Amino acid sequence: MKYLNQLLIGDCVKKMKKIDDNTFDLVVTSPPYDALRDYEKNEFDLHKTGDELYRVLKSGGICALVIQDQTKNFGKSLTSFRTAIDWVDRVGFKLFETVIYRKHGIEGAWWKKRFRVDHEYIMLFLKGDRPAYFNKDPLKIPSKHGGKTMRGSGNRKTDGTTTKTTTIHVNKMKCRGTVWDYLNAGDKNKLKNKHPAVFPDKIPYDLINCFCPPDGIVLDPFVGSGSTCVMAKKLKRNYTGIDISKNYINIAKERMNY
Repeated sequence: MKYLNQLLIGDCVKKMKKIDDNTFDLVVTSPPYDALRDYEKNEFDLHKTGDELYRVLKSGGICALVIQDQTKNFGKSLTSFRTAIDWVDRVGFKLFETVIYRKHGIEGAWWKKRFRVDHEYIMLFLKGDRPAYFNKDPLKIPSKHGGKTMRGSGNRKTDGTTTKTTTIHVNKMKCRGTVWDYLNAGDKNKLKNKHPAVFPDKIPYDLINCFCPPDGIVLDPFVGSGSTCVMAKKLKRNYTGIDISKNYINIAKERMNY
C-alpha cells in the first residue's frame, strides 16, 4: 500500500485522492472544528473530507470522529450534528453509534452563566452493512457487584405484569456502554502538548483494539501530535497520518522516534 507507516505533510483531501479505494480498516481523528484552537489558520472542508474517508475505508470500516461544538452567543454551532447528518445523508455512512467522551471540563471566565462542558462526542461512522471487526472485550470495565450471585425482581412487561424473580451470577467485567471516561487530565506529555488541542492516547488505543484487526491499517487525516499513529504502532497495527502543518508532523515524528 502507498504511504504505509508514513506521516505525510499536506492537505488531507488532496493526499487521500492519491490513495486507492478500500485501503483502511479504521479512521481515528479529530478535525480542527469551529476554530476553537489556533491550528496555524489552515482551512478544511468536512464534507470533502468525509467523501474521501468513505472512499478509502474498506467496507465494514469505522471512522471515529472526536468532535465538539463551539458556543457563541449562548448557542451551540451544531457542527457535530450537521456533520453527522451530512456524512449519513450525502456521503453514505451509517452512524453506528455516538459515544460520549467524558473528561474534566475547564472552567473559564464566563462559566457562571452556563454549564461547564465535561464531554465531547466520539461519532462512530460505519461504511457498509456491519463492522468487519468488532472486539469490545478490551473495553470492558469492572462490574459493581462482579462475582456475586444476586436475586432480583423480574422485568415489567408492557401489559403491566412482571416476570418471575430470577437468580443471576454477576460477571466480574461488563460492557462499558456508550459513556467512556477519560478523566486522566491529559497524558502529561510535554512533547505532545506542543499541539494546541490533543485527546488522550487512550482514546485511539481503545478504538484500535475494538475496530481494527491485528493486520489492519489505521488512518488519521488530521494527525496533529500523532496520538493515533503512536497507538497504532504500539498495538502493532499499520498506519498512515496526514497533517497540513509541518510543525505538527515533526512533533508526531519525534514522538514516534522517526
